[in-house]
Amino acid sequence: MNSTRRRLLGAITLLAAAGIVISSVSLYHHYQKSETSFCNINETFNCDIVNRSVYSTVLGVPVALIGILGYAALLGIATLRRSKPETPKMLLAASLAGLAFALYLTNIEGYVLAAWCVLCLSSLAMISAIAIASGILAIQKPNNPEAR
Repeated sequence: MNSTRRRLLGAITLLAAAGIVISSVSLYHHYQKSETSFCNINETFNCDIVNRSVYSTVLGVPVALIGILGYAALLGIATLRRSKPETPKMLLAASLAGLAFALYLTNIEGYVLAAWCVLCLSSLAMISAIAIASGILAIQKPNNPEAR
């Protein structure tokens, strides 16, 4: 495995782990009964508004849990399947699906709820970075001697 591939997979692994942490904090706050001051800056930046809205679940499953599972899948692919030739394309497909979902949710934050969640925006940054790294990994030639 060349050094560029190793570094990109390492970056994806770290970003996915950070995504799991962010989504876990969001899931914890999703189930809190009382209002929290955590990341509730004002009416525009308020995680409680976003995290407890009707849009915070899909078919009864919290969006934050979907995030945890998605990031765990990306982490698993990047680590357990790191030497497989199909791994870059798998990571790209999975991260683009996650990015599309995150952009959909971000659109709801901005245009429906008119409130932003710092945790959600952080998660959007993580999945965006993973998608970019996965894209670079996918277009890289498998045995590129210049990438060593």
